[in-house]
Amino acid sequence: MTREDARALLFEMTKGDSLRRHARTVELVMEAYATKLGEDADEWAIAGLLHDADYEAWPSEHPNRIVALLSERGLPKIAHAISAHYTHWGVPYDTLLDKGLIACDEITGFIVACCQVRPDGIESLEVKSVMKKLKQKSFAATVDREEVNKGMELFGVTPEEHIAFIIEVLKQNRDELKV
Repeated sequence: MTREDARALLFEMTKGDSLRRHARTVELVMEAYATKLGEDADEWAIAGLLHDADYEAWPSEHPNRIVALLSERGLPKIAHAISAHYTHWGVPYDTLLDKGLIACDEITGFIVACCQVRPDGIESLEVKSVMKKLKQKSFAATVDREEVNKGMELFGVTPEEHIAFIIEVLKQNRDELKV
């Protein structure tokens, strides 16, 4: 599956701009990490792009629909990473791809939320501001802070380095993402 195929699949399954943007932000962060770590950038990007593709249309079946579809298309590594991208589902997360997706999903969405409440968006966003917002339970209350921390732990990154990395990726893509 090419990235163009993955994008077409996302747009077929997901109609809302917000979830499409989340998928794109996670795609970009995953691609950047794959490049940094010497992993398959397309594989990591596609996992990021499609991780929530079935959520809007079939929330009670998420992520089973997209996992089944990717398995049928011969993409078992991506399918498994998506099936394991929330630690409470009880699916083992053994590969770096699995751990990377867990580490990047919730926190990337959280950082975008931080940008949305700032007058200049991501321009002056600092790690310490994100860390402070993480401690505010009322801010982006649906973000599972336990999952954010578990993801970073599994991926072997500190909160400071991980948040800084994501901020930099989002800054590089600020015009497209409108953050």
